[in-house]
Order: sequence, then structure tokens, then C-alpha cells
Amino acid sequence: MPNPILPLWEYIPDGEPRQFGNRVYLYGSHDTPGGVNFCDYKLKVWSASIDDLNHWECHGHSYHSRPDSDHESSVTHTDQEIYAPDVIEKDGKYYLYTYILGSKGCVSVSDTPEGPFKFISEYEYAPEDAGDDGIFNDIGVLVDDDGRVYAYYGFEHSNMNELDPETMYKVIPGSLRRPVIDDRQEVPVEKRFYEASSPRKIGDLYYLIYSPRKGTRLAYATSKSPTGPFEYRGYIIDNGVDYEPQGNNHGSLVKIKDQWYVFYHRLSNHGITSRRACVEKVTILPDGTIPPVEMTSLGFEDSLNPYYPVKAEIACVLTDHCFTTEKDAFTRVVTNVKDGCVIGYKYFDFGKDDTTKTMKLAMKVHGTGCRGTYRVWIDAPNEEKGGKCIGGVNVDLGDGVYTGKVQAVTGRHALYFVAEREKPRDEWMDGFFKERCIAEIEEYVFMK
Repeated sequence: MPNPILPLWEYIPDGEPRQFGNRVYLYGSHDTPGGVNFCDYKLKVWSASIDDLNHWECHGHSYHSRPDSDHESSVTHTDQEIYAPDVIEKDGKYYLYTYILGSKGCVSVSDTPEGPFKFISEYEYAPEDAGDDGIFNDIGVLVDDDGRVYAYYGFEHSNMNELDPETMYKVIPGSLRRPVIDDRQEVPVEKRFYEASSPRKIGDLYYLIYSPRKGTRLAYATSKSPTGPFEYRGYIIDNGVDYEPQGNNHGSLVKIKDQWYVFYHRLSNHGITSRRACVEKVTILPDGTIPPVEMTSLGFEDSLNPYYPVKAEIACVLTDHCFTTEKDAFTRVVTNVKDGCVIGYKYFDFGKDDTTKTMKLAMKVHGTGCRGTYRVWIDAPNEEKGGKCIGGVNVDLGDGVYTGKVQAVTGRHALYFVAEREKPRDEWMDGFFKERCIAEIEEYVFMK
């Protein structure tokens, strides 16, 4: 399953991956396509077998802050949007931790990891024992090997509390640590904590994954103790490298069999509030370091197959203000494509056949009343970066499937479409057509 890993109509950001038994569960917020607010009023749970990560099952709605036609509200003290949940297991029960906008966070429980979850209580604490004004923003929870329970949370400042393992919602007096990650002014801004706390214990080392104040990265800090202090180690992924629009990131780590993955979200619909779940393979070195990984279209795959239809919206490179958008449940495109825009995909395996000299590329597009060409590059979108142009497809004014002949290639390559609009014969007229949009791409396929 390529990125995004869930059905393309589903928008699950702020993903917390957890393995329970032989399944991996993804817990996250819920966005709407083209929405103007972060998150909505429900949570959903998806899971996949550890033996088949390409088929994710929806377990339905697990929690509600407002009733709808099929569900009652899970809470009575608020009806606002639900942000960034986490789920942990303790003593055979599954505990859901949520922040509901403008309210104290709360804890709910289920007998199964897919829920539905039943409200237990808001967090209980003395004012002096809670940071973040007692909101517990973007909470992440760790159950340590000795059964002690720690909660990490905060907005702009990192906080940690120990929770009573008997209730799972009472804050132990005197347990507040603030900041748990160094955020002094002399610390470079790209290292400082912003939000999106997610704790993990890997071996004897404690990790805190978070969103830093600068960029669209997931960073991580480590400590030898669950109470810190945590020391910045680096960043894991940056979803703002050659990708628009740029916005926040939120995710975490999980080990599935022998492979570590980082789950994160990618933005769409020309905004920061329509986010979808993605994943990349990562490596954790013996010293605890996690080398940064690039954002790709791969998901759980090692390579993608260019000879099956490819949805254009799985692009991992979008430059010069082109973006993916959803028109309806069946139609999503890369749009706002103007002269010079780059639409990129990493990585395709074109196979070993070196006898074929050319391939046909077919592109299904939505016309915008402008003629143009999509130049096809491999490895990089220009010669300066080591790329090679292998051909192009001319597109006309209207909707249709346009084809072009390109040079056949073998092996594994990144693929880029570089947009060129039709240029007027007289150079002085060029400025009048500068903002013309070239056809929107819906999908494409290579044929030999």
C-alpha cells in the first residue's frame, strides 16, 4: 500500500501506531476534505495484520464528542473537536487518552483495542501538579516495564506527569516535570518543543517524538529515565521538503516484526487541515540514533509498479503551489499546475527488460483550457541535480487521456513530471499567460 496508506477518501492525522497482538492499530484525529478546522467530533480506528500491511480494516467510529445519526456522544462535559488521541494497554484493558478542544483531557476504556471506548473520567489533579493549564494537549502515554504510567503533553512547552496506575487518570502529586525537553531561548528554534508528544521505550532508552517549533518535522529526544531530562537527538522526517502546502507534523514509531516505521501525516486540499496517514521505514542505530528519512510515495512497499495505473495524488514532491485536492469520493487530482511546477514520486521499479527502447505514457487529465506539456524526468527534475529527461506528454484544452512516447528505462528510479505551458510566439506576450494552469492530473500509467 503506497502513501497515503489508508483509502484515499480517509483523513487520519496525528497518527499513533500501536501493535496489540498480531495487528497494528492506527489511532489518530479525524479531518474532513477541504475542512477549515483541525479535526472533527469523532475518532475512528483502523488496523492491519502484521503479516499483511497492505490491507487496512476500518473498525468504525470509536468515540464521539457530539452525537450523529448513528452514534451517541461519548462524553457529557463538552461537544468540541477531538484532538490527537493515544491508546495504551494495561492489565488487559485499553485506555484512550484524548484532548477535547477547550476542555480538560479525559480517559476512556475498552475491552478491545478497536473500541468503542467508554468515558471514565477527566484527569484529576491539583493545579500545581499540571502543566499546559491542565489541558494536557496532544497527550502521549507510556506504560513502563514496572507498570508505572507516564503522560507527556504540552503546547510550546513540554510537560510530563506520572499517573496513578490504579485509576489511569489521577495525576500523582509532585510528579510534574516542566520542561521535560530543554526549551531555553538559547536552544536553536528548530530543536525546541512545540507540540505532538509521543513517548516510546526502545531497549533501555526512552524516546520522546515531537513536533519542533520550526519547519514541518518530527523530531526526537532521548533520556535514560522516563522522567527526563530528554536531550534533542535529531529529526526523523520533514514533510516540508519540496512539498506544498506546508504545515504541522505529528506521528510516532512502531516496530513491526523486524522493521521500524515512522507514521506521520501529509497535507492536502491546499490547506493544513486535510491531513492523511503516511508511513516510512526507519532504522534505529545501536547508539539510539535515527537517521532522517525522506518522504516518499512508498508506504509499506519497497518499490511501486509503473505498469499499473497510478493515482496522481500519491505524489511526495509538489512545488510552486500545485497541490492535491478532492473533488468527490472518486476523484482526486493534482491541480493548480503552472509553468515550472514539479510533481514527483519516489520510487518506481521499471524492471529489467533492456530490449525495449520506448514506452508509452498515458495520463488521465482534467483540462483547464491551456495547452502544455508534462516533461518526464527520472532521478531528479533537472540536469543540475542529476536527472534525465526521457520524454513528455502534450495535453490540450479539455478532459481526456493523453499519451506520449518516452524512452524506456530499467531499474528503480524517482519519477518527476515538470510542467511546461504553451508559450506565445512573441516573447512580449508571455507575461499575459504566466498564470495559466496546465491540465490537472488524475492518474497515469506506463505501457511497453
